[in-house]
Amino acid sequence: MGGGLRRRALLAAGLTPALALADGLDDTLAALQRRWQPRQAWRPESGWRAPALATASRLMLLPGDDGSGFATEVLAEQARDGHTARQLTLSGALGDRVPALYLRPAGPGPHPAVLLLHDHGARFDIGKEKLIRPLGDSRAGAQWAERYFGGQFIGDTLVQAGFAVLAIDALGWGERSRPGFARDDQQALANHLLQLGRHWAGIIASDDLRAHRWLREQPEVDARRVAVLGFSMGAFRAWQLAAVCDEVSACVAAHWMCTREGLLRPGEHTLVGQSSFSMAHPGLAAELDHPDVAALIAPRPLLLFGSAEDRLFPWDATQAAWAGLSRAWRGSAALATQASPGGHRFAPELQQLSARWLRAAGAQSG
Repeated sequence: MGGGLRRRALLAAGLTPALALADGLDDTLAALQRRWQPRQAWRPESGWRAPALATASRLMLLPGDDGSGFATEVLAEQARDGHTARQLTLSGALGDRVPALYLRPAGPGPHPAVLLLHDHGARFDIGKEKLIRPLGDSRAGAQWAERYFGGQFIGDTLVQAGFAVLAIDALGWGERSRPGFARDDQQALANHLLQLGRHWAGIIASDDLRAHRWLREQPEVDARRVAVLGFSMGAFRAWQLAAVCDEVSACVAAHWMCTREGLLRPGEHTLVGQSSFSMAHPGLAAELDHPDVAALIAPRPLLLFGSAEDRLFPWDATQAAWAGLSRAWRGSAALATQASPGGHRFAPELQQLSARWLRAAGAQSG
């Protein structure tokens, strides 16, 4: 046998076990999916919520946060049309400084408030600036708002409706990122954190929890009416925070609600690239599906947006999640689902609808 033929034969022999392993891996994953049933899936019994909430909190949040002070630092302030914008930092769940933007309406209050939660977007140089116009250069944020929000910053919509508004940088975005951080760097960040006994999604969730508490403690804010609103990954952050924090008065989640099965189908975006690292809580899937977690919000108000044209979330799996959630609210109007045209977008008219809905939800809870 010639050298070229011998090399090809050896290569083929070496590849055969690898190809068999790949087939075996597919078979193993398929078998796991067939057998997978969350152990604490939603049930109508009154005794379901307490142990499910304890499990979700344990698996989603960092242990050991003693609720210590925020050591708030106001870095800059700017008077705007009918409100004040502040650039500040807070102490996060890891003890690091968490940059934030805060919009305060005119007048003493108490004002209703909204914690705004930014998306993933595979763009890491901006975070909070995707939602609230910064005090400095706003070009990058304005471009993002043009692309996904019809040119309207969501923070502007809410503060003009009378809400105090806070947005923070999640770890890995904005001022908590680094120059050049890109899509393929996410695995390295996630791996570092896992090696240190932490997970990325848990840090994000814990910082969001502290940010919501910061808002509730502001003297001009009505602590009974502090809602959360997020788009895309921010929607995931919003409903998971509302699930584990009973002090969240209402939740708006735009374009991130789906059954886990729908997102684990071949070719779906959570299986491509590395974005899932920031939204994966180790062990949670064995206990609770996404709608099971969101069901912990009931009977508080929850508004969900989705679109049949959204290429990131299979429409049938989104509708299946909505149907599952409707059982937890038992037909109550406090759960609202809104199918919107245009795909993965949160247009100004949807922002206005959300502001009106939050106003009505706050009036009911207040």
